[in-house]
Amino acid sequence: MHYGLGIDTGGTYTDAVLLRGSDGVVVDSKKAFTTYPDLQVGISMVLDSLDQDLLHKVNLVSVSTTLSTNSLLEGTGTPVGLVLIGQHPADLEFPTPDLVVVSGGHGPSGEEEAALDIESIRIFSSRTRDRVSAYAISAFFGTRNPEHELKAKSIIQEITGKPVVCGHELCQELGAYERAVTAVLNAQLIPITHHFVSAVMADIRNRGISARMLMLKCDGSVYNLEDALDKPIETIFSGPAASLLGASYLAKLDTCAAIDVGGTSTDISAIYRGVPEISASGSVIGGWKTRVKAMKMETSATGGDSHVWVMDGKVMIGPRRVIPLCVAAVTYAGLLQKLNLMRLIPRKSLSENYQPTKFLVRTEYSVNGLSKEEAEILQHIGNEPVSINELNEALHAMPSGKAIDSLIKKRLVQAIGFTPTDALHVRGEYTAWSTDASHAGAELLCRYTDTKKYEFSTSVKEHVARNMAHNQMTFLLPERARPFVDEMLSGLYPAKFSVKLPIVLLGGPVGAYAKEMAAFLDGEIIVPDHADVGNAVGALAGKGVKRVEVLIMPASIEKPAEDFLIFYPGGREQIVDYREAFDRAREIGLEMVHEYETRCGVSKEETEVKVSVVNISPENWSYPPLETRITIVGVGNPMMIIKE
Repeated sequence: MHYGLGIDTGGTYTDAVLLRGSDGVVVDSKKAFTTYPDLQVGISMVLDSLDQDLLHKVNLVSVSTTLSTNSLLEGTGTPVGLVLIGQHPADLEFPTPDLVVVSGGHGPSGEEEAALDIESIRIFSSRTRDRVSAYAISAFFGTRNPEHELKAKSIIQEITGKPVVCGHELCQELGAYERAVTAVLNAQLIPITHHFVSAVMADIRNRGISARMLMLKCDGSVYNLEDALDKPIETIFSGPAASLLGASYLAKLDTCAAIDVGGTSTDISAIYRGVPEISASGSVIGGWKTRVKAMKMETSATGGDSHVWVMDGKVMIGPRRVIPLCVAAVTYAGLLQKLNLMRLIPRKSLSENYQPTKFLVRTEYSVNGLSKEEAEILQHIGNEPVSINELNEALHAMPSGKAIDSLIKKRLVQAIGFTPTDALHVRGEYTAWSTDASHAGAELLCRYTDTKKYEFSTSVKEHVARNMAHNQMTFLLPERARPFVDEMLSGLYPAKFSVKLPIVLLGGPVGAYAKEMAAFLDGEIIVPDHADVGNAVGALAGKGVKRVEVLIMPASIEKPAEDFLIFYPGGREQIVDYREAFDRAREIGLEMVHEYETRCGVSKEETEVKVSVVNISPENWSYPPLETRITIVGVGNPMMIIKE
């Protein structure tokens, strides 16, 4: 009997499940805290808690994560140097200040339009190598001829010894700007993804487990774990993809909507007849337009660990994640006493960082590049939580909110505060941690809203449920204005939305929100068994899908029947005869599809392949097509491995 192991590492928890190969039933599942900066500690903890006899019968491991998504959304990726080759518009903004534009690049047919400025690349590499962690390169028409990108990559690696990402390696579509942005974001994620992937691989191998290791991509398909090191950008939204596949699998529905309430965010998505919707254009990540094809989804910065704070008599939630008071009080023995003795902060001083329930604690990340003010604040933050009031006394002045934000962004300190998880503890609907700490926090905050702590916590819970309903409806009604959805959910009218799709809820104590969701939306609300580890289940439910596009064009428009160029991911060939070019293009695509499926553990015989051809020619054209686009799609099911 073989088993599949699914692992999902989120911003708060690392989850693991074991699926039995004979019937696909979840036979064991566990949760552990995600540990920073050493992720392997959390991964080892959760795997240690599983049934060890079954664990050693695993022959397929598949993982998903929100770490890369969170990093891009929070702006905590590593610094990157960008080399733009060719005539890129000078007024466009890029996600890095360290960039250079050099001469070079190719034309639409892949012919060189200008010589590559090698000297400028050498100077830029030498000047930036001590302040960036990786490099990105994007050349004009680099997808038609990657020669200049590859040459620049070789030069930079020779001088710096650091990772380098080329635009053509990630995307074959035209659009030099979007490819450049995609390459920069990919380079930012290399250290983060390498850390995560290495931690998983090391732990599995140290246990003597011989298994195929895969990772879920943002489109719901999987790829070989080693491939994630080269293209970490494809792991963005891996977590949301896992939640949708997990919701479908656990609820046994091939058509449904999914709401996944995580620690940092709430993700909304839908699946129809077993196929997730894919965005027609590239995904927008942290405000940047990319060429990454991902599932259609909506994300809001409201999760179980979102910071609940008050200002001007109003309850605010998020966008930053904090350690819940109930959890922190178990970890830090003195926190509850500090909460009980906490003085209120004057109403006029309240902000996201200035709250009576806000504490800061030092992380194990190394210090680098601090301002004088940041360094001074950090001196007073140690391994035990420090309140804003205590910092005020130590510094003889209120610490700068901007400096605190910067320290959090640099991951040097971790914030602790009241959260929706604490609100559930106050209401008695989820009591896994310290209810005393949650009650103490609610008691402090409710005084600013002229309510009692139970009423305050109820308002927090309703706020989260309304946010879930709001995101669900704006996702299903993309053409409708958000104010319309807000108005319908306001409770001012004797009407509510009727949703025909079953809505599957995933997340820790997500069942606590089912009643409130039903009050906002008229539809079937489902909380399946194992909803708390749905993402780990979804990591195993992904299929091996590979899509390759190969383009054939005449080498010269003046001689449209003589020479033909073949453009494919990472290469370019020239063949005299059109029929030979067509056969070669199809052969290239099939080889790339089968090579990919093999790395996913799916044999050639088990791969379903579909080939489509689109020809473009002017009217009354008597020559071979001006453009032939051959698309080869291969689909395999790695889950078959655990049934062997």
